[in-house]
Amino acid sequence: MTKKKTLKLGAMIHGVGGGWEDWRHPDSLPNASTNFDYYKQQAQKAEEGKFDFAFIADSVSINENSSPHYLNRFEPMTILSAIAGVTNKIGLVGTVTVSYSEPYTLARQFASLDHISHGRAGWNVVTSWLSGSADNYGGKAHPSHPERYKIAQEFLEVTKGLWDSWEDDALVHDKESGIFFDKGKLHTLNHKGEYFSVKGPLNIARSQQGQPVIFQAGTSEDGRNFAAKNADAIFTGYENMKEAKKYYADVKGRAIEFGRNPDTLSILPGIIPIIGDTQEEADRKHQEIADLVSIDKAIHALGRPFDDHDFSHYPLDESFPDLGDLGSNSHRGTSEKIKKMAKEQNLTLRQVAINFATPKGEFVGTPEKIADLIQRWFEEEASDGFIIGAATPNGLPEFVDRVVPILQERGLYRTEYEHDTLRGNLGLEVPENRYFKKELQQM
Repeated sequence: MTKKKTLKLGAMIHGVGGGWEDWRHPDSLPNASTNFDYYKQQAQKAEEGKFDFAFIADSVSINENSSPHYLNRFEPMTILSAIAGVTNKIGLVGTVTVSYSEPYTLARQFASLDHISHGRAGWNVVTSWLSGSADNYGGKAHPSHPERYKIAQEFLEVTKGLWDSWEDDALVHDKESGIFFDKGKLHTLNHKGEYFSVKGPLNIARSQQGQPVIFQAGTSEDGRNFAAKNADAIFTGYENMKEAKKYYADVKGRAIEFGRNPDTLSILPGIIPIIGDTQEEADRKHQEIADLVSIDKAIHALGRPFDDHDFSHYPLDESFPDLGDLGSNSHRGTSEKIKKMAKEQNLTLRQVAINFATPKGEFVGTPEKIADLIQRWFEEEASDGFIIGAATPNGLPEFVDRVVPILQERGLYRTEYEHDTLRGNLGLEVPENRYFKKELQQM
């Protein structure tokens, strides 16, 4: 029998919000990005809504024009470890860059989080695209876009190898004989590659889910291939169903070409639902948030996917400037999408900046409308679920209280967690330890 496909939901806990002026909203907490009580409340509310995971984004470079949340916020592994202690079932997913990290350290960190949370850890693998990141890590040249993904592939392979250092039954803990572990079941990686040299073994064993779940957000050509080959779940940013369906079909097709079952790969667009008793109320709530953003802030926001490019010296009300290859070595997928949209719709710089900084999207309306849209995107293969973001502290609780029950009544979404681990709740198998598999093959 074929197992029924079920909707997947993640909560993006983003402190004072992803925008440049969300912190000014009357309901916002200006210190939310470093307020543990806020993160705790949001994570517990997401768990009440039976969300698959809570997600913490990150970057390792800021400047004076960065958004308030990015200027002053928790480091993901630290806050996720704290959240692990006040939750029981929800997955805990954090962004850590491969461009400015070491595989051994990262493998230890995520394995530790996996044990602390009893198998609920997930790693969002990113290749830092802001060139200013290099200045915080020795000042070497920021890698090119294609090279970043080559680094990421080797980094991920090394990390997974380290996570398999201990076979699952290696630690025997036999007090009578004095044998703490079976020496034949501890393995040294001895990796020597183009970018990394790592001996191993890792000094922490596998958790009950085997290995942390791998997340990614590939939109460029290199990014899509990396995600289709490696990820268990992919974050996307498509705002309309037509484009989302094209991406969904493309990446699932690539997964098949890599020899994978596409049903084991979840594609999860990010949305920011704004809910009202009526459409008019929801529109008003969105406009209240949009009105907080000045054109100056919108221009700064637009610069981010173009490696913090300064757009302030271009004429605001003339056609969007011809930027050539600008953005190709930073957030390539997003910057190319912006340039394409501006050209096709003949937009001015002002229009592009405002659209980018205050996107409305489809998911503004009554709880029933938002549930209808989620169901349609899910059933018509534009997504396997969604990452739910919020511009104000009330956004996630409103979604849990008003939209989740509708999805549950329709049989689209769980009413109880099926498993204790993130991997189990996402419907993923525990990966066999590579050394155990090797032993079986040799028998």
